Amino acid sequence: MTARSAPLFADVNRQRICYRSTGSGPPVLLLHGFPQTHVMWEPVAARLARRFTVITPDLRGYGDSSKPAGTEPYSFRHMAQDQLALMEQLGHAQFYVVGHDRGGRVGHRLALDAPHRVLSLSLLDIVPTHHLLESLTRQVATAYYHWFFLAQPYPFPETMIGHDPDAYFESCLLGWGAARLEDFDTETLEAYRRAWRDPEAIRGMCADYRAALQYDFDLDAADLERRVSCPALVLYGADGAMARAYDIPATWSDRLRNMRSAAVPGGHFFVDQSPEETAKALSGFLEESA
Repeated sequence: MTARSAPLFADVNRQRICYRSTGSGPPVLLLHGFPQTHVMWEPVAARLARRFTVITPDLRGYGDSSKPAGTEPYSFRHMAQDQLALMEQLGHAQFYVVGHDRGGRVGHRLALDAPHRVLSLSLLDIVPTHHLLESLTRQVATAYYHWFFLAQPYPFPETMIGHDPDAYFESCLLGWGAARLEDFDTETLEAYRRAWRDPEAIRGMCADYRAALQYDFDLDAADLERRVSCPALVLYGADGAMARAYDIPATWSDRLRNMRSAAVPGGHFFVDQSPEETAKALSGFLEESA
């Protein structure tokens, strides 16, 4: 992997958001998930940058972005407002949104709250937050136990994870289908480790999951009758835990008005495992939408 440029920082929405920007053309916002940072997108961003301006931020609570106190500030609505403010500061009134894992949930909320800003929405390996929690099965609860462990009151999960962050977060990388540590680029994995060893990042990630149960479920319940109208792409790991538990496209069919879907080789972290296939699927969709 080529040497990384120094990250940039933007003071927006009362937060300090770390990001990188590359390429030129229509703007595309790539949002990472748990327990990663914006560096997960580097191989994909390099390909998309041939046609697009690609912005890859760290979500609040993650990486080098702000980590505010409390739980409510970590709702997907607040995270989405960070990204709207960042893109506005960068001069992008409208843009394409791609989100993996937690980033996909932020993207979905962003498209609901600011539909006039989002030109298309790509959701990677998630089912809707409300659907997952409302129809929870033993299979999903076992595979995605971390939703409920991380959401326990402070400082219980933070203390447990803090004893060996690498062991815990690497178990997450490997636990959701068809992944080995060898599937992750060495430099990228070291960047993840640097980020998640920060006790404040551990707290921020736990707060993210607390907010999902305490705030996001209710926010999504209030919007069950709404459908995102922009073009939407649902990608998922062919061998991931979610693909084994759900017909993933079907879970989105009543939430996305103009949807297409496709499987990508790999598990939940197929972006790391299959960056070329991921970039090809995204670039094809984005170029059609541009």
